[in-house]
Amino acid sequence: MMSSTESASPRFASIEDWNSADLVDGIVEGQFAAISAVRTAGPALARAIDLAAERLARGGRLIYMGAGTSGRIAAQDAAELPPTFNWPYERAITLMAGGNDAFFLAAEGAEDSEALAAEALDEVGVGADDVVIALAASGRTPYAIAGLVHARAAGALTIGIFNNRGGKLGEVSDIPVLLETGAEFLAGSTRMKAGTAQKAALNSLSTGVMIKLGYVYRGLMVEMLPTNIKLVDRAAKMIVELTGAQYDSARDALQIADGSIKLATVMITKTLSRAEAEAHLAAARGNLRQALR
Repeated sequence: MMSSTESASPRFASIEDWNSADLVDGIVEGQFAAISAVRTAGPALARAIDLAAERLARGGRLIYMGAGTSGRIAAQDAAELPPTFNWPYERAITLMAGGNDAFFLAAEGAEDSEALAAEALDEVGVGADDVVIALAASGRTPYAIAGLVHARAAGALTIGIFNNRGGKLGEVSDIPVLLETGAEFLAGSTRMKAGTAQKAALNSLSTGVMIKLGYVYRGLMVEMLPTNIKLVDRAAKMIVELTGAQYDSARDALQIADGSIKLATVMITKTLSRAEAEAHLAAARGNLRQALR
């Protein structure tokens, strides 16, 4: 049986005597192992993408839950969805054991509270269209387990991401995602291999879902909001790539479209006014691929 994240590996028993180059090699080696674990979990992640996209297409939310490192990794994934995909902030929620202060300061003991998990979910009104993703390296964190049990009872789709085989989190999940990373370079320090694997798994899951929902077109972030000079330039270049228009024309269309890459692309491609392009895009339910057909 593979060692757990809390196990001490004999190989790393004398790392305080290693030189700096060997320390870097050992730590980086663990990162490769983390990605390998995510790849092994590919079938579970693919199923999670398909089922989560169905719920979210009905108006549901992504609700992430975790404690400590796992909660902070979850929060990072949630926070990136609005700027990357223009996903509504209110539909990407992170519930952290110990509350918002625990994102920055360790809240010792908060992960052991089952009641706090249920209360947090009730506060956001978890329901049948929601997707609740709980992360726990050990697979036995009471806050994460109780959260999925409560969310499942409310009819939500539940996804458990954990790193130790046999973790109870998998037993209470509709879709268990085991990332079997084994012993850490620093025994028990799950911000390392386990954390890397969790981050990569969430990258795969949330990006895959957004692609399924039509938030990506031809590999481009067409929902991105150009909120600064760099992003305005990037948005214009996307429109150039999608339409073949000159850069200045793309910038002009982007301005008329109030920064909407999709709207500007439809305006140029279909030679439509803004109002006409808005109606065209609305008829396609905001899906650029469908609108351009």
